[in-house]
Amino acid sequence: MDGRIDEFFAGLTTDCRGRLPAAPAGLLRFDLVAEDGETATWFVRLAAGQPRVSRTGDHPDCTVEVRPEAFARLLAGRDNLVAMLLRGSVSVAGDLALLFTFRRLLPVPAHSAGSAPAADLVPHTAPSFIGLHETTSVFAGNLFMISAQNGDVLTEPTTPLGLFSFDTRFLSTWRLTVNAESLSVLSVDDVATYEAKFGLVPGEPTHYVNATTSVLRHRWVGPEFEEEITLFNYAPEPVRYDVRLDAAADFAEVLEVRDGFRRSRPVTATIAEDTLRLHYKRDNLHRETVITSSTPARFDERGLTWTFTMAPHDTWSTRLRVLALLRDLHRRDLRERLTSSVGRNHHQRGRDIAARTAVVPRLRADHQPLQQAYEYGIRDLAALHYPGLNFQTALPATGLPWSMALLGRESLISSFQALPFMPDRAVNTLRILALSQGVRQDPFRGEQPGKIVQESRYGDSGAFNDTPEAASFTAADTTALFVILLDEYERWTGDEDLVRRFEFEVRAALDWLDTDADPDGTGYVWSARHPTRTGPQNESWRNSAEAICFHDGRPATFPQAICEIQGYAYEARRRAARMARRFWADPAWADRLERDAARLRERFDRDFWLPERGHYAVALQGDGTPLDSLTSNMGQLLCTGIVADHRAEQVVAHLFSPALYSGWGIRTLASTAAEYNPLGHHTGAVWPWENSMIAWGLRRAGFRAHAARIATGLLDAARHFQGRLPAYLTGYDRAITHVPVPHGFTDSPYAPSAGAPLMLLRALLGLEPYEDHLAVDAAMPEELGQIELLDIRGRWGYADALGRGRPFGDRPTR
Repeated sequence: MDGRIDEFFAGLTTDCRGRLPAAPAGLLRFDLVAEDGETATWFVRLAAGQPRVSRTGDHPDCTVEVRPEAFARLLAGRDNLVAMLLRGSVSVAGDLALLFTFRRLLPVPAHSAGSAPAADLVPHTAPSFIGLHETTSVFAGNLFMISAQNGDVLTEPTTPLGLFSFDTRFLSTWRLTVNAESLSVLSVDDVATYEAKFGLVPGEPTHYVNATTSVLRHRWVGPEFEEEITLFNYAPEPVRYDVRLDAAADFAEVLEVRDGFRRSRPVTATIAEDTLRLHYKRDNLHRETVITSSTPARFDERGLTWTFTMAPHDTWSTRLRVLALLRDLHRRDLRERLTSSVGRNHHQRGRDIAARTAVVPRLRADHQPLQQAYEYGIRDLAALHYPGLNFQTALPATGLPWSMALLGRESLISSFQALPFMPDRAVNTLRILALSQGVRQDPFRGEQPGKIVQESRYGDSGAFNDTPEAASFTAADTTALFVILLDEYERWTGDEDLVRRFEFEVRAALDWLDTDADPDGTGYVWSARHPTRTGPQNESWRNSAEAICFHDGRPATFPQAICEIQGYAYEARRRAARMARRFWADPAWADRLERDAARLRERFDRDFWLPERGHYAVALQGDGTPLDSLTSNMGQLLCTGIVADHRAEQVVAHLFSPALYSGWGIRTLASTAAEYNPLGHHTGAVWPWENSMIAWGLRRAGFRAHAARIATGLLDAARHFQGRLPAYLTGYDRAITHVPVPHGFTDSPYAPSAGAPLMLLRALLGLEPYEDHLAVDAAMPEELGQIELLDIRGRWGYADALGRGRPFGDRPTR
């Protein structure tokens, strides 16, 4: 047994003071099992922020089994705990939250890049493309199926179709034929987010008038994917049928599909006991698709066939069940032994969604686009949760199909938007992000002590540390946003216990803002450059390579101090000061935070303001040179209060200039910039979530009419998407296109876009919590008519808000 392991456990009690929060608490058991079976066991009890170590114990809350050499790599910083779990190098039973808390006791230095290269990523030579309007989807948690409108999945050479779970495609082919004929669509019924029905006939669409065979596909997702196929024979004589279902799995990662890459993965098929199993293995990692049928079928390595004769006006049906399994080092599904992962069938899934939506405020709006967008937003936010591997309650998911995972920034934003309506989403977001907070100095994944994680995905490239996606900290804004959300949550709910619970994590976050975020002591938060599959990225929400640049198109150098991130840091310090003074009995720290915030506001106005252009720079380079692009980022500054009062009117004028305002919303980059492209998601597109936050910022700054203008533009756009706003729209001018032009396949639903109508409603009604009261100060344009928002929960109990459309103007603060 490695002596470094003995030394590590022996030193825990004396060397780790101040490194643990008070909760969670419990007993961990570590079984280090050598290849010859020799086992060394340690027990570590976490209680009151202190570890206690012994060699004996009873009834552990979490049991960890791992090879000594694997644990030694973790101690040395050459591996990551989440990655080890995903690839089957560690087996965990019980409460995984305790093991995540234990991470804080690991040595700080780390560099966890993988040492064994994977097969090369190869760009698809002829990637195919399919738009949102051509697909249908069902999802429950992060298990989802996207298909063509007849229910089929074909991915040659690549499409964003298939059955995905935990960021992996477990079905890449799922094609139903009847007597060798493909099926044409009569109807599609999206019963619920997790359930759909397809009315179909064999043959070409023009033949259905004379069809005597009909097919109903009824599918749903829960812990697994199920599909019931029913055939109806309306012929006056018996008919012999050959029903064929082609099935295959490529086990591609969802981001590879999105970015147009493929990686060679050897997939094997086995048939046993009327079951088709599709396997992908890479060292200890084992992914498996298991397909069964309720009626006898002929199985082969490429699918299933049923052959039968049906009497006139008879029916035939079968139910298919597909399991998507992630095996651990004992070949068990790694979720089976975790109290953090509890299976939910589709009926329970429906009850979960109903429970989340039952307690939201009721909206009565004359303006139907608002009513429809609100209902879609509530439904989508209720559905966008998944049972993660690393927490006991449902985690917030971000979007379908590319973002059915924990994304820190997007979860924080959507939780903030939903606070007056669904405060529990904020609780779940804060808990998982606190649990996953950075504890090591790992340049490979951007991890630093106190920093809040941005991305946690479950694909095999992250599991083997080919990429940092298993636990990526490549965001410079999540840490401040974490502090902001916690304070705002308390302002709405009065939940002092949660604020006290996360004092440790907030202090670590503020320490990060003062140290690793600002290594040269400039007073700013700096964004580094990180490599990805598609090229280098910065650490802001506009993270593509060309998004942060000069007005004339010149690229910026790194590091970068990006403007809205400085606003978040300013707001985080002010909000932390309030919590420190009110809940943590630390007025001295509160005073220092307020002084630091005031100095940041003064310094920001001096360094970022461009007097010759009349707006703030989008960023500073490391040498202090301001980047003069005109962007939507400065609209977010209004949300934070960092904008000097005498600058606000100039900022607002630029936001609504023809260069930035498209008629549907504010573009990410001005149309006058060299890099502007209305199709560029960071160089011209309109993002509903950002516009909703800008609307709220405008309202806070007193620009009520401008806030309403954004609201009406986005609601007009939502009408063209049946109320569900996609992640972003193209930046084409409304006067030219007359309808909002979507991107072909962006996330929809997308949690921050689902939250946008909620944020707009808050801005229109002027909803703000003040101690134990809810303030309502409606400012609504006449075309919206009347709005009633009933039973708004908060620290005041329940309250109603009423607004009527009428003429009004701005009241900017001075």
